[in-house]
Amino acid sequence: MRLIDQEYTAHPFYGTRKMRDYLKRKGYVVNRKRLQRLMRLMGLASIAPGKRTSVPGVRHKIYPYLLRNIAITHPGQVWCSDITYIRLKGGFVYLTVVMDWYSRYVLSWEISVTMEDSFCVIALERALRCYDVPEIFNTDQGAQYTGNSFTGVLKDNEIAISMDGKGRAMDNIMVERLWRTVKYEDIYIRDYESVTDLVAGLKRYFSFYNDERPHQSFGGMTPAEVYWQTRGVKRAA
Repeated sequence: MRLIDQEYTAHPFYGTRKMRDYLKRKGYVVNRKRLQRLMRLMGLASIAPGKRTSVPGVRHKIYPYLLRNIAITHPGQVWCSDITYIRLKGGFVYLTVVMDWYSRYVLSWEISVTMEDSFCVIALERALRCYDVPEIFNTDQGAQYTGNSFTGVLKDNEIAISMDGKGRAMDNIMVERLWRTVKYEDIYIRDYESVTDLVAGLKRYFSFYNDERPHQSFGGMTPAEVYWQTRGVKRAA
């Protein structure tokens, strides 16, 4: 499963056919039906147009994508969130983050052993307690984000709701880039054995990512420097 995760992170357009061929070249013969089951279990789906595993719940409202042709010019304008799979030696868990789109600043994150929506809501509420309310919040169309628990928090805070178009995972490109960074710079290297180890490791990594890791697109500034440079943003407690 680690090979699947690594290759998907590097090439998110891979579906089960390409993934099967990749594993075969690595010496692992896996039939497509089993590969489909594994990727579904891991919450992975090709970003190429077609069927996706991240689907809305029954009767959940889907909101339009609000970011097309909009210039994102400052921190606090748009927040975004997503979920990714993390393999541990004894099993696997899911990680969600809430991130400021413009600055790439990770506002909050949460780990869960299931794909229920509660951990996404917890991460959202924590971010809202610590930072100024954004204008727009963007996610995919997954049931964790289309459900009343998540959208209700956004509505209560008068935040405009934006969702990726169907089959357009790259509409949430900033979080997709974050997953690649986190996995290649920390998770694959550390190979965490337990949830406790993972949580401690991610706490260290996200502190490094926010406060020390320079971004070339910002002239070497860190996400924290870019985020806090805007006057009027409330500093987290």
